[in-house]
Amino acid sequence: MGHSVGQVAGFAAVTVRTLHHYDEIGLLVPSGRSHAGHRRYSDADLDRLQQILFYRELGFPLDEVAALLDDPEADPRAHLRRQHELLSDRIEKLRKMAAAVEHAMEARTMGIDLTPEEKFEVFGDKDPEEHAEEAERRWGGTEMYAESQRRAARYTKDDWRRMQAEVASWGERYAALMESGEPATGERAMDMAEEHRLHIDVWFYACAYEMHRCLGDMYVSDERFKAFYDSMRPGLAEHLRDAITANAARREG
Repeated sequence: MGHSVGQVAGFAAVTVRTLHHYDEIGLLVPSGRSHAGHRRYSDADLDRLQQILFYRELGFPLDEVAALLDDPEADPRAHLRRQHELLSDRIEKLRKMAAAVEHAMEARTMGIDLTPEEKFEVFGDKDPEEHAEEAERRWGGTEMYAESQRRAARYTKDDWRRMQAEVASWGERYAALMESGEPATGERAMDMAEEHRLHIDVWFYACAYEMHRCLGDMYVSDERFKAFYDSMRPGLAEHLRDAITANAARREG
């Protein structure tokens, strides 16, 4: 009979609403229905949900996830290898997820069936859809949000890969800059802040210096943004905020 929507929500630590949404947009359609018409998920459905959540954790939008998973030239192992490469580029904060991908690869190669709990334990109590929904609540009515959505809708798989590579490269170089003792008001730090602003400007929306300053403050005040930047190197969020402020003063002055 498979697993009920409530059971799958419990396994994966997502909401029933999220699973219903995935079904409605065709991203994860349950393989069966009960006699009463209720959704029933097979083990293959759980495998696909695991892939979806890995990609969502990496920041891929739902339409891009669908394109990746429905690529006829890809197989499950290829998805796991791609995710392992992406996750391995992330530093300490996401190493647990990289280990989970390795475990899934080994299990599939050896023919071992993971339990539903094992497939999703890496995500803890976090629903990847939560932040996407919050972003829409906070900025959904702004032109910046609309512009970022328009641009994202045009990006190809290679575009998203290039963007991820740019973020990873920038993070590594900024962490090395801090390691060398560069102050936030130093030329190299301000140049890195300018590169950060231009990345937003190119990929998402026009980011003027005043907006960049506001973003810098948010990177420190919002715990999730702070955790993201500090995962690259402890203290990076505040260092970047100060570098953004110094760079804006330099450019506008």
